[in-house]
Amino acid sequence: MASTLSRRTFLKVSAAAGGALVVGGYLPGLRDVDTATAAAGLFEPNVWVKIGSDDRVTIMLSQLEMGQGVMTSMPMLVAEELDVDWTKIKTEWTPADPKFGNPNFRGAQLTAGSNSVRGMWKLLREAGGTARAMLVTAAAETWGVAANTCSTEKGEVVHKASGRRLRYGSLVDKAAALPVPKTVALKDPKDFRLLGQPLPRLDIPEKVNGKAVFGIDVKRPDMLVARVVRCPVFGGKAASYNADKAKAIAGVRHVVEISSGVAVVADNYWAASKGAQALEVKWNEGPLANLHSADIMKKYAALAEQPGKIARNNGDAAAAMKGATHAFERVFEAPFLAHACMEPMNCTADVRPDRCDVWVPTQGQTASHQAAIAASGLPAKAVNIYTTYLGGGFGRRGEADFVTEAVETSKAVAKPVKVVWSREDDIQHDFYRPVTYVRMWGALDASGKPVAFMQRLVQQSLMKRLGALPPTGVDFISVDGSANLPYDIPNVRVEYTEADPGIPYGFWRSVGASVQGYVVEAFIDELATTAGKDPYQFR
Repeated sequence: MASTLSRRTFLKVSAAAGGALVVGGYLPGLRDVDTATAAAGLFEPNVWVKIGSDDRVTIMLSQLEMGQGVMTSMPMLVAEELDVDWTKIKTEWTPADPKFGNPNFRGAQLTAGSNSVRGMWKLLREAGGTARAMLVTAAAETWGVAANTCSTEKGEVVHKASGRRLRYGSLVDKAAALPVPKTVALKDPKDFRLLGQPLPRLDIPEKVNGKAVFGIDVKRPDMLVARVVRCPVFGGKAASYNADKAKAIAGVRHVVEISSGVAVVADNYWAASKGAQALEVKWNEGPLANLHSADIMKKYAALAEQPGKIARNNGDAAAAMKGATHAFERVFEAPFLAHACMEPMNCTADVRPDRCDVWVPTQGQTASHQAAIAASGLPAKAVNIYTTYLGGGFGRRGEADFVTEAVETSKAVAKPVKVVWSREDDIQHDFYRPVTYVRMWGALDASGKPVAFMQRLVQQSLMKRLGALPPTGVDFISVDGSANLPYDIPNVRVEYTEADPGIPYGFWRSVGASVQGYVVEAFIDELATTAGKDPYQFR
């Protein structure tokens, strides 16, 4: 949240206003203040854990569930160190707030790159360990014994010497008054009880019984539904459109121009779609009007005739090629690819003069929050992001274009609006896996052993889009799979050339490896065939 208050002061003020003080820290969410208090019957030792007097344990989820299981793995990290009964666990999605950030993304809330467990491993275990340590101290003070004579199991503090036990729920008020420990000892992995075990996934029951809420399921009072008509050429803008004809469709309420196109707003999706079809938009198509895929590939092929930036250079691959018994070249081309998530892009927004509420299936709460702030024109503290389940992400839902559309449309019509993309919209207006052109050379000696491997790759740069392209000019996302080639080949050279035809591009699951995994391994197969060897044995 943007504020002139320090984080320490903000946490004290905002938590006190809610009847509880929530503790945060240098790693997001841990130990920004030195004591923890709570409303009667609720213990909140940090922003990740809430324990009620009824023994229910609520664990906050900042990583988003899209089928990969983080709704279970994240609570497991907390529950392992907390020593809680797994059947007492429930979860809540976090709001968009820096204190819930992933350390692997510099504190941004983002679910991507297989960084959920890796990024939150220490942070969430410490959150559970902190709560456990405070509960043990509370029990020890109640009994008048040393804390190191107490242990925990399944949501209880145990004093084995006397046979006494206290439920966590009975200790919440006393624990809440204790200082938060600066450090806590975490379990040795050999003592893990939950981690590594095949626990029932927490998201399965409500997905089976139909209670799971995806973005497409969101309903709000007086909500309208919008379909956005976008220019079929990237970068184009509407020159004119027939709003009256669209409004003549039963159920269509508004036609408004927004930054990405023209939104037809109606009582339901069917009416919005029929209105969109009747809109008769004429477009100023812009500079990309005559761009074709074949033109892009032709340009890339020309670029691949020239040396690129060096990503890896071991030995002298060019010299080895000249002296080899067998040498050959192959060219691989990979097209733009849409993500094609099972659930099309959608977002619901309710923009009022003093607040903006957004319900969205997003991989990036931080990006969604920033987009809603910009589109609404409201301060950060007035903008709220409510996360739903995701019907597939694969990197596409790390973008926030659909958030911008929903907020702009709701603001324009002064009503809650759900923007829903059609499948055609989804394919035509993605942030695609970049188109790629790859030249590859290989060489074998007389015994059939590979002696040289060369690759020259032309592709848009994701690192450049992030503002992180290094001075070398090599995008190491693009060359993932070739620059780190695992095979024992003495002469390896990998080159990269950045080119951008102006088509929106983004992260597509496995990113660079989604291209390199195929082209490299297919090329190794060809080397094996040329050598007359079984591909597996050759490797």
